Amino acid sequence: MQMLSRNPAAAYRRVALEARIEASGSADLTKICLEEALAALGQSLIALDRSQTPPREPLNRAQTIMLWLAQSVAPDHPLRSSLLAFYGGLAGQIGANILQADASSLERIRSDIRDLLEAAG
Repeated sequence: MQMLSRNPAAAYRRVALEARIEASGSADLTKICLEEALAALGQSLIALDRSQTPPREPLNRAQTIMLWLAQSVAPDHPLRSSLLAFYGGLAGQIGANILQADASSLERIRSDIRDLLEAAG
């Protein structure tokens, strides 16, 4: 319980995210994951702006989300190979930013995720 008292805003976000996940179907789950990756990359850019050290925690979270999405594409999905390449490519780009963060690279990754979210409607 002490963890909750240290960062109540983070605790509320976690609870809201868990409730959203519980109430969602598979298509919604993908959208939620992409939104969470987008948010983590945004947090990374803010942290990078405030300091010169790579913002590892949000970048790790964004990379983990992309890897999970790549692993969860259904074998019979008609866009499977394209989605695997897209998610895997983004995971690799995010991973490269963990050690040497680059704001323009992170902005491009965010833009790609934003484009996918818009296309998904």
